Order: sequence, then C-alpha cells, then structure tokens
Amino acid sequence: MRSSSHERGLRNSWQRSRGLTAFENLVASGEGPPLHTHANEDEAIYILDGEVRFKLGDEIQTGAAGSYVFIPRGTPHAWQNVGGGPARMLFHFTPSGMERFFDGFAALEAPGPAAFETVGAEVGMDVVGPPLAQSDPV
Repeated sequence: MRSSSHERGLRNSWQRSRGLTAFENLVASGEGPPLHTHANEDEAIYILDGEVRFKLGDEIQTGAAGSYVFIPRGTPHAWQNVGGGPARMLFHFTPSGMERFFDGFAALEAPGPAAFETVGAEVGMDVVGPPLAQSDPV
C-alpha cells in the first residue's frame, strides 16, 4: 500500500466516543491495504463514491456507491479501489481505538507495507497476507 492511500486522503473529521470511531477517507485508484485482521474492533465500510473490491475470508465481491460491508473482528479482510478515480469511503470501528493506527501511520515520513504492519501491531491489527492487487489482481 502506498502512502497516498491513507494519510493524504484522511480527512480531519474524526468522530469518536468510547464506543465508536468514524471517519471519511479518499482512496486513490488501485490502492488498498494488505489482508489483515482486527483483534479488538468490528469494522464497517460504506462506499460513498467509487467502486471497491472487498475480500472477507475467501470471498471477493465488488461494491459501488451505496454498498455497505460489515467486518466482524478477527475476520481476515482487504479492499481495493478498482474504479478509475478516487473512492470516497466512510469507515466505522467499534469500539473506538483504531484512530491511533491512522494517526501513527500518517505521521510517518516513509510509510509503506512494513510500517503498516508495525503500526498496526501496536493496536491489535495483524497483517496476514498481501493487498488484493497482489493476491487477486483484476
């Protein structure tokens, strides 16, 4: 995952409480995180604009604007923007806490796959495979 996928697209619009973290993210075409799990949070993603492929476990599906994906904690998952332009996505994590990952990743001078794994491990996120662009190219 290149750095543009998260820290440049992350908007300063955190909404969080002890129970929920929510934010909007712009993701460049072709971008997406490696296959990973969350030990502590459930994740939900709503596609506002664009087209995104999702992998949950062994299943891969594509969703357009208006699609909603719920990812229970512990589920291996990845996603990739497969549209021709940026995808605008709304993320929810419950309970809150994942904002520490995004803040830490965005603060790095040279973010990349190794940094994603290192910063992720600090918040209970475990990388278990490559990004969809590598494991299941379009």
